[in-house]
Amino acid sequence: MAERFLENPVTTEIIRNAFISAASEMNASLFRSAYSPVIYEGKDCSVGIFNEDCKILGQSAGLPLFLGNLEVAMEAAIAFYGGKDHFREGDVYLMNDAFLTGTHLNDMTVFTPIFYHDKLVGFTASRAHWMDVGAKDIGVSMDSTSIFQEGLRIPILQVFEAGKPRDDVIETVCRNSRFYRNTKGDMFAQIAASRTGEARFVEILDRFGYETVQRSIHDIFLQSEIMEAEAIAKFPEGEFTAEGSLDSDGQGNGPVDVKLKMTIRDGKINIDLTGSSPQVPGATNCCMPQTISACRVAYKSLVHPEAPVTGGSFKPLSVTCPPGTIFSAEEPAAVSFYYSSLGLLIDLIIKSLDSAAPELTGGAHYGDSMLLHCTGTNPKTGQPFLVNEATPGGYGGCCTSDGQDALINCVNGDTHTLPVEVYEYNFPIKVESYQLRRDSAGPGKFRGGNGVIRSYKILVPDTHIFLWFERSHTVPWGVAGGKAALGPHVSIAWNDGREPTEDLLKVNYLPIPVGAQITLRTGGGGGFGDPRTRDLDLVEKDVVQGYLSREHAEKEYAVVFMQDGRLDREASAKLRMGSGVGEEAD
Repeated sequence: MAERFLENPVTTEIIRNAFISAASEMNASLFRSAYSPVIYEGKDCSVGIFNEDCKILGQSAGLPLFLGNLEVAMEAAIAFYGGKDHFREGDVYLMNDAFLTGTHLNDMTVFTPIFYHDKLVGFTASRAHWMDVGAKDIGVSMDSTSIFQEGLRIPILQVFEAGKPRDDVIETVCRNSRFYRNTKGDMFAQIAASRTGEARFVEILDRFGYETVQRSIHDIFLQSEIMEAEAIAKFPEGEFTAEGSLDSDGQGNGPVDVKLKMTIRDGKINIDLTGSSPQVPGATNCCMPQTISACRVAYKSLVHPEAPVTGGSFKPLSVTCPPGTIFSAEEPAAVSFYYSSLGLLIDLIIKSLDSAAPELTGGAHYGDSMLLHCTGTNPKTGQPFLVNEATPGGYGGCCTSDGQDALINCVNGDTHTLPVEVYEYNFPIKVESYQLRRDSAGPGKFRGGNGVIRSYKILVPDTHIFLWFERSHTVPWGVAGGKAALGPHVSIAWNDGREPTEDLLKVNYLPIPVGAQITLRTGGGGGFGDPRTRDLDLVEKDVVQGYLSREHAEKEYAVVFMQDGRLDREASAKLRMGSGVGEEAD
């Protein structure tokens, strides 16, 4: 690595932040233009600006799994067309093939080439979740067994040619969705985001000049390389292993094994997934591009997580995986829920270091998207409706702090839950409750975060639900003496004389009568450190604020309460001393 910077550092920082700002403006354009709540409220999308070699220059908050491999789509298109000479100014391309991009078919990638004085200088790209792409069931099928059941599969399509729309192609794509208007609106929202990125890229070149920008890009990439090399040099060397398993593949096959060996040596990190389950009949399969992205998410969590990702990131990282596994699935595998295995993989990569470098690790987080989809006919419009969103849960505690309560899982990153008002305005469903799930966090010196409880009441007939909840088999574990958190739980209270249904984690197109109530409970995060060493003030505060029940606190944290409900510090200290631990954690 040639450690030589070419441009004035002040200029480089201005240009670096100009690209990041441009990406943020792309994201804002996409949110404001999108037709579907899953994008404009849920933020199930990501954007990026890239150089002519498809290396990231700027990105905004979004799904980490999208940002980790958007360049794969452009590289696949370049290979398909036999080189970059195919592209023309004003072109727009569309693709969603899981075996090229890695994600499921609902995640549509739109990208455009950027030209400056007739020279290709870069690309803009976005990826967003489209409500429906013509799968066998509306939205996403929870019980698919083949990619051909999961929707329209697009390897690469040109939807604008030299600035002119190809209406025949656009209509073909949009008419293969059950939501024509939303699909077309979301497509053009992504195109608008790309045009915004193009305009800002050209403005940066106009302001600073092509040569100055190129020198600054070189320095931005080089700085990332140097920072990552310095961080990895401080890691312990050796081979580190971890394993866990998913509940099932949605077809009753399970548990589904995830195994890894991480080797750190000579400034390089290799993640070997040999030994993980062969690809399964159900939809818990993943293609290699997304597996690499998940490994990058875990890598970034360990290596300068505060620094932005650039084209100089991830060079020390390699991923090994034999073909035909759940992480390198081959056609025609079903892949709708590719991210379940990836959420567990990310946690396990970090867990593999818990003995050698506990300061780098933490308890596992709740780990999956925890999806509820509802569909039926909206009486306001007489049209079909579909609502789909991830449900938040708890993150693991670490060596310096408690885990966060009620966050979206690490796979989905900056995705949001729908506000109750938006939910109830757009869909004939009432949100009965939304609260933290008491006692769901893994106990520890630094506890995990709590999951949530979210209940829905069905208001119209002929409503059906889809569920995909995971991580009840390998629940979120604790580290360094911390304890595991609770796993997920879903129940349905029927209003037609049936007994309540409990522990319902995966279903496809289940009919729900008017008045029935669905209650989702997501898992918490694992704890860090012996819970009996937790600061007594923090234990009392958690009880007062409702995060902990008094009974759970007494059992897990070795504390004593007085009759008036206050914590008895003297009795608690004696109890802890009798348990062989100190009074409090400093």
